[in-house]
Amino acid sequence: MAESTNQRPRTPRLYSRRDFLKASALASAGLMAGCAVNPVTGEKQLMLVSEEWEIQVDRQNSPHQFSSDYGTLQDAALSRYIQEVGASMAPHTHRTQMPYSFQGVNATYINAYAFPGGSIAATRGILLSLESEAEFSSLLGHELGHVNARHTAQQMSKGTLIQAIAGGVGAFAGAKGEAYGQLASQISALGAGALLASYSRDNERQADYLGMTYMTKTGYGTEGFVQLMTMLNSLNKGSSNAVSLLFATHPMSQERYNTAVSLANSEFSSSKGKKLSRERYMDNTANLRRLKPAIENFQKAEEYMAAESYDKAETSFKAGLKTAPSDYAGLLMMAKCQYAKKKYNEAIIYSEQAKNAYPKEAQSNYISGLSRVQLKKYDQAVADFTGYESKLPGNPNTIFYRGYAYEGMGNKQKSAEDYSGYLKQVTEGEQAEHAYQRLVEWGVIKESAQ
Repeated sequence: MAESTNQRPRTPRLYSRRDFLKASALASAGLMAGCAVNPVTGEKQLMLVSEEWEIQVDRQNSPHQFSSDYGTLQDAALSRYIQEVGASMAPHTHRTQMPYSFQGVNATYINAYAFPGGSIAATRGILLSLESEAEFSSLLGHELGHVNARHTAQQMSKGTLIQAIAGGVGAFAGAKGEAYGQLASQISALGAGALLASYSRDNERQADYLGMTYMTKTGYGTEGFVQLMTMLNSLNKGSSNAVSLLFATHPMSQERYNTAVSLANSEFSSSKGKKLSRERYMDNTANLRRLKPAIENFQKAEEYMAAESYDKAETSFKAGLKTAPSDYAGLLMMAKCQYAKKKYNEAIIYSEQAKNAYPKEAQSNYISGLSRVQLKKYDQAVADFTGYESKLPGNPNTIFYRGYAYEGMGNKQKSAEDYSGYLKQVTEGEQAEHAYQRLVEWGVIKESAQ
């Protein structure tokens, strides 16, 4: 392989990942500081990123976030229904040209989120917390509000999102607990979660207003939005770990609830009494609601995982899987529990069951690959990581661990190729340092004299 030279400081790092990502993000969009007209307010504002960038970064990152949330729903009928409700709202937004998509994801925690290009997802946990189509349309309307007001692009332009992306996805995943967050950060593609960084209270107020605008224009009654705010306000007063991420990214307050009620009774009062479509929502979520006992056990197990009470988590996972033995998310969460307990053979067993339950989803390959690395079954780990890459390319962590497995097999050439590929995307941290040092040792990179 060709040699190259590389100047390094004496400290164990390559160069600032923050500077690298800031430069690459702006360069990839071909952007310079300038003004743009906000599509919602009609006012000029500083905007460093284009609409094309929003769409591109969405397409690159949203599939990785969906996968970290155990993939999109396997219930095809419910998936069609979610897309149908969202698609009915899109023509009433300020940015009708955006390539909106609306998904349910298999995660059991309670949340919904939007990527800047219009990819919107709701977890099974929050779908079970809603009671009408009008309430669901309010949830989607709120997320559409974030997209239409360009809140992520605003954060990028102010520099706050650059810092979040530079920190990787660990801070986002860390809301689930330190140990669980570390495993989640290994799985997720770098930067995907950072794009869902927390919104400001002003962002939330604006998204609420836009959400009510869009749902009422679609023909729903404002009671649906009040229902949503009532549910969120109630959850906010509790202490469940299942909602910690929701309120970390979408701050809730009594003032926010009061504002929504006031708007429903004033500016949007003409929509009071319009359709709520409760029965339609219940009919379309009937299969999901049959899984509610299992999902509640999985939620409880995730709380135990966050507290590093792995034996209790295992008991709750088993209880959930007794009700839903083929649930992909439940099987994979149990695999993670076994991995955390260092019971790697058991982790592989549950990962393999998860593969059979949802063959197209990639995360099961990742957990089984990590487990096989721990057992020094490097050839099988390579197959797992290659399988992940074929299903969901673009995660640098997959490339690193495949390189590590090749290294364990003694295949330096293949390992060097993967380590080089990893270092093109990630330049700091223990993994980057390991990859760099191996490339130096193998003569792929020649260190210049200090």
